[in-house]
Amino acid sequence: MLSGIIFVLFNLSSCNKWLGKGQNNLELVWADEFKGQEPPNEDKWTYDIGTGSQGWGNDEKEYYTDRAKNVRLLGGKLIIEAHKEQYKGSEYTSARLVSRGKQSWGPGHRIAIRAKLPSGRGTWPAIWMLADNLTEVGWPMGGEIDIMEHVGYSPDSLFGTVHTQAFNHILGTQDGGSTTAKDLETNFHIYSIDWYADHIDFQLDGRTYHTFHKRENATVEQWPFDTPQHLLLNLAVGGSWGGRKGIDDTIWPQRMVVDWVRVYQHK
Repeated sequence: MLSGIIFVLFNLSSCNKWLGKGQNNLELVWADEFKGQEPPNEDKWTYDIGTGSQGWGNDEKEYYTDRAKNVRLLGGKLIIEAHKEQYKGSEYTSARLVSRGKQSWGPGHRIAIRAKLPSGRGTWPAIWMLADNLTEVGWPMGGEIDIMEHVGYSPDSLFGTVHTQAFNHILGTQDGGSTTAKDLETNFHIYSIDWYADHIDFQLDGRTYHTFHKRENATVEQWPFDTPQHLLLNLAVGGSWGGRKGIDDTIWPQRMVVDWVRVYQHK
């Protein structure tokens, strides 16, 4: 246990530059460094299993599993890997990890993930959040925070978006921003949000590229972000966005590699 604490402290020291000028106002409250060779920590993660027929998904082509072929730890990294294969009626498999029922967070936190993205037409990796009360209030009433989305047919582009009852992609009113980087698919980057009581900042490597502001006298339809949300990590195949320009069947397998997930509390 002591060696693990020393490692985390060393890693935190090495990324102080990324934490920025306000680093003294941040306290690490939760993390997964993905060490070891065992499956992901069951005290921190569970899985969504199946396809969009379960009531979620965006016409995606994968079947999500918890098999080691699709999700495992390797060399101190989390591997989420999509394969082209026939599996329970689907032509692809992949994985979707969720912290639902394990851990969730709300305003006053920074959620940060260091990851390297897959490449190729048809890939659609995402790092995002959903409300803990989703089953009671439904989507999009509970709100959704997309910390990072990337589509393989636009390899240099990165997107950060919120969806609420008033602002969502079905109505065409979603509130999001984008930025670019040439090496999203070849190097690790830090994808993060700073979640405050009245706004959410979306960041790439500590640089804010989009802010969603709470409107004056906002209703819950506009700002549902006063209640906790849990984290999701997944690699989709195809779908309404990721498959907009088709799927290249020659590129598989593809993987999203996650170095760490860290959650800080604003003091």
